[in-house]
Amino acid sequence: MNQHNVIAIDLAKNSFQVCILGRDNKQLLNKTMTRQRLTEFLAQQQPAIVAMEACGSAHHWGRLAAATGHKVRIMSPRAVKPYRQGHKTDHNDALAIAIACVQPRMKFVGLKNLGQQSLQSDKRMQEHVSDQLTASGNLLRGLLAEFGIVLPKGVAALKARMPELLEDAENGLPLPVRESLYEGWTLWQQQSRTLQRLERLLQRRVQETPACQRLQQLASVGSKNAIGLYVALGDARQYKNGREAAACIGLTPKQHSTGGKVRLGSIGRHCGNQRLRSSLIVGAYSMVNALSRRAPKNDMERWLKALLDRRGAGRAAVALANKTVRTAWAMLYYNAPYEPMTKSASASASASA
Repeated sequence: MNQHNVIAIDLAKNSFQVCILGRDNKQLLNKTMTRQRLTEFLAQQQPAIVAMEACGSAHHWGRLAAATGHKVRIMSPRAVKPYRQGHKTDHNDALAIAIACVQPRMKFVGLKNLGQQSLQSDKRMQEHVSDQLTASGNLLRGLLAEFGIVLPKGVAALKARMPELLEDAENGLPLPVRESLYEGWTLWQQQSRTLQRLERLLQRRVQETPACQRLQQLASVGSKNAIGLYVALGDARQYKNGREAAACIGLTPKQHSTGGKVRLGSIGRHCGNQRLRSSLIVGAYSMVNALSRRAPKNDMERWLKALLDRRGAGRAAVALANKTVRTAWAMLYYNAPYEPMTKSASASASASA
């Protein structure tokens, strides 16, 4: 039996479906509300559990509900789906959210504060412009290839060759194509300058956020990974331990066990925080590649070097990314600085790997 009423909200832009379950799990209300009406409704209700799916504006409504004394529970839409019965309607979706939030093993998304939300917005904008820049560069390369002009890989080759190709009157490019390529090249340059400004903004935001500064002490963690870890983990209170945090990001192997037999597979490519996981593994690869060419300098590098020799670069990089998330969880949970791995911890980590 619930100790509080459950207010489940199926979020949308302007029309919101609100379902209330009583302490005996009896449905008391399931109706549509406007944005203004929902704001007033949350302020008028006695403290309750306010549940919603993790989607656009979920953290805004979560902060609003928390400010009026409610306990907020945000869940993955994938976790809510099994509890919906009947057709997919706003009415059934809101009821499914209410039922799902009181399940004993349900995992919840940590509510982001304004600082985390701001950092996430800055990082998402930088990622968006970076994706656009890559797409524009690939478009220019593809169009030139249609006329037999193939550019070498890399941004440096594109920046060096494009002005020459546009000015060369004897390379076979028709005049109309030159005009459109010039516009595409101008767009690419503008996106490149915008990306540089956004990256400087991220660097400044890291310097203004103490938690991100501490996270940069970790091996293979730069400004972007520090922001990603802080946004994903927050104060780390929603995770019991570092392994749960690593599993949420997608850095633990998938398990398929039956009949007492435990089978562990590879890490899931389509689950967790894909961008952050990829960025952490790329950063880990840089350290793995450096260790393959030099001797280790400390206990952590000796652990990584032994793992590299025993299991290969790929597994070593994933293991380092996993350890990075676990260490980041401990730093955020205990609000503590980074403590390098000791020899005893290195030996136990090597044995478990």
